[in-house]
Amino acid sequence: MTFVRILLVLFVLAGAHMAQAKQPTILVMGDSLSAGYGIQLDESWVTLLQQELRKDKVKVVNASVSGETSGGGVARLPALLTNHQPDIVIIELGGNDGLRGHPIYTLQNNIQTMITDSKTAGADVILLGMQIPTNYGSRYTNKFREIYPKLAEKNSVSLVPFLLEGVATNTDLLQKDGIHPTAEAQPTILKNVLPVLLPLLEKPKK
Repeated sequence: MTFVRILLVLFVLAGAHMAQAKQPTILVMGDSLSAGYGIQLDESWVTLLQQELRKDKVKVVNASVSGETSGGGVARLPALLTNHQPDIVIIELGGNDGLRGHPIYTLQNNIQTMITDSKTAGADVILLGMQIPTNYGSRYTNKFREIYPKLAEKNSVSLVPFLLEGVATNTDLLQKDGIHPTAEAQPTILKNVLPVLLPLLEKPKK
């Protein structure tokens, strides 16, 4: 094999390696709503998302942990960004903060930190809006709900206004605890996410 042919082979192999390395990756940072609490993991909306995008060779990394708070997400995110180098980070956190009555400003600052870290790493961000029961008081629940659209506008990131739209008020789609969605609810959750996610996947790469 001549020197020129060797160079050509190496060039082709390098190009194939680069193409493989550019496989789009989505990182999901969530809590029990994305970790498949109370259902089989392969029934969760994140797994359904991976199946939906498999034909497009998109990798979905589910880093969701049941019981996770925004503070836990802040602590875990830097290593995940380094290890997976995602193109898109989906942030589904805050519900546990709200249910535990954590200060609004703490939750807001934590999510802001996650947005900043993700964008600094070169990833697009999608915020999945959350709401908590009204028995926490209208002032707290309203301020909680407003965090997500405010941060999305401030940082020019994509927003799903309410992840559980069409689910939260339907008792047939909730488990006995009245909080966690059933397996039957997962396709509806995915439908809430896809219209916001797909345009980001179709964006030209820089």
